[in-house]
Amino acid sequence: MWPPQLPPLPALTRAEGELVDRYLEVLDLLGRINPARAHDTYAGLRAAQALVVAATGLREALTLMHERGEREVHTGTLARAMLVLDGERRAARVTMPPNTPG
Repeated sequence: MWPPQLPPLPALTRAEGELVDRYLEVLDLLGRINPARAHDTYAGLRAAQALVVAATGLREALTLMHERGEREVHTGTLARAMLVLDGERRAARVTMPPNTPG
């Protein structure tokens, strides 16, 4: 049996695709740094170091969009792309975990 097929990614410009990829990369790194979810300081340190590079990539993607005249962010389209790329789960790692007794 095949796994369920994901919905197709919406049509994105190359710069929009880069923006989504870099944004999700930053989310992943922030999730690894999150002190409410982290397991050790070394992993957090490595993620924080990588965050500098990822944030630069995010800035460059936005700069490229702006320079190409892509002034409007198509939030619905980009949100659909992020959902297909598991953005909801990835963003949840940045938030506080559910309150557990103990």
